[in-house]
Amino acid sequence: LKPDAVTIAVPTEHHLEVALAVIERGIHLLLEKPIARSVDEAEQIIAAAQKANVRLMVGHIERFNPAVMALKQRLTDGELGRVFEIDARRQSPFPTRVQDVGVVVDLAVHDLDIMRYISQSEITRVFAETARRIHPSHEDMLSGLLRLDNGVVGSLTINWLTPTKIRELYVTGEKGMYRVDYLTQDLYFFENAIAQKDAWDTLTIMRGVTMGQMIRYVIPKKEPLRAELEAFIAAVKGEIPVPVTGQDGLKALSLALAVVQSGQENRPVALAS
Repeated sequence: LKPDAVTIAVPTEHHLEVALAVIERGIHLLLEKPIARSVDEAEQIIAAAQKANVRLMVGHIERFNPAVMALKQRLTDGELGRVFEIDARRQSPFPTRVQDVGVVVDLAVHDLDIMRYISQSEITRVFAETARRIHPSHEDMLSGLLRLDNGVVGSLTINWLTPTKIRELYVTGEKGMYRVDYLTQDLYFFENAIAQKDAWDTLTIMRGVTMGQMIRYVIPKKEPLRAELEAFIAAVKGEIPVPVTGQDGLKALSLALAVVQSGQENRPVALAS
């Protein structure tokens, strides 16, 4: 009996072997992030899926968080005005089950993907300070800086060393700041009271930034995993395009590996736009 589609959720080091076996049988696949442990392996998976006409989706689940989806729509609609900065915080206790990769490839890859997704821009430069404090072989702490091709600056605070789980995203722009709480699926807006509705002129800049009202948006809650699986099934049926493609997964992995490289070599790493 051949299934129509499968989800692959094995350790990253086995993604290539399992994915190629699935693709060889002509089965559509949802491959958990990261897509693979190397760029070469990711490219092999993508090429095989294309050759076999198999739908490949990568499991970047945070794209399906209702708060992130609402944030992306508001940014697309220009409600924040010009975006200045995106800050991501993803911190939690050490997961003993994760041994094959470090915190950058396992966790920061989420935020690298989300920054691309909500900004609709590419990351062109990264600089990272990483450290290993508990993990036996990989980094478990990251402080990173990013530059996007639209001029936005990003920052990453990621670790496996915090005794509580933090999953937050901040987007600051000329009209204020959005805050996403991934865990509660809440989206907040903190208004810059000085910024005028339709202008960010010289006078406004001279006046600076002042606290205004805070809004907590009403967002219908939904389990992101369920939304992700529903989207995958819809893509398999041909009802929608694949929402997170192999190329999306490859880009996120490439960025994560560049962050690891920067931390190891203590220098900025530039990427093609």
